[in-house]
Amino acid sequence: MGVAGSGKSTVGSMIARRLGVEYAEADDFHPPANVAKMSAGTPLNDEDRRPWLDAIAVWLSEHAEQGGVVSCSALRRRYRDRLGGQSGTRLFFVHLEGSEELISARMAARKGHFMPPALLRSQFETLEPLEGDELGATVPVGGRPEEVTDEALAALTA
Repeated sequence: MGVAGSGKSTVGSMIARRLGVEYAEADDFHPPANVAKMSAGTPLNDEDRRPWLDAIAVWLSEHAEQGGVVSCSALRRRYRDRLGGQSGTRLFFVHLEGSEELISARMAARKGHFMPPALLRSQFETLEPLEGDELGATVPVGGRPEEVTDEALAALTA
């Protein structure tokens, strides 16, 4: 979990590969209207996110027995609760955390993604970090993807 540009896709796919489980990119679950809205620079609201979160929860439920990794912003506590509640699965969240300056520079360098850098500020404003009663860990994203993945896996297996 984390804001756009924090490395969720890169680290999530690396975690899944190392664990030998399936990986899903939450962006692939967005209906076309959500992608169009974000591409136009308009942040999603909770109503926009509901079917998206529910589709991800279905995937999680289908992969509960064998395990799976989904890279998903899950910026608010209620979104994380919905993912776990709808899927009926106990989830472990890895919050990829970095400064707005670092993430903004990463977003400016990436090509071909529908999320414009202009929406990053709204993501930071929306972000609710993991709370003490949520199963998960916060991992800084300043290092190489392999280092971030190592730290995330260490937290998962601890």
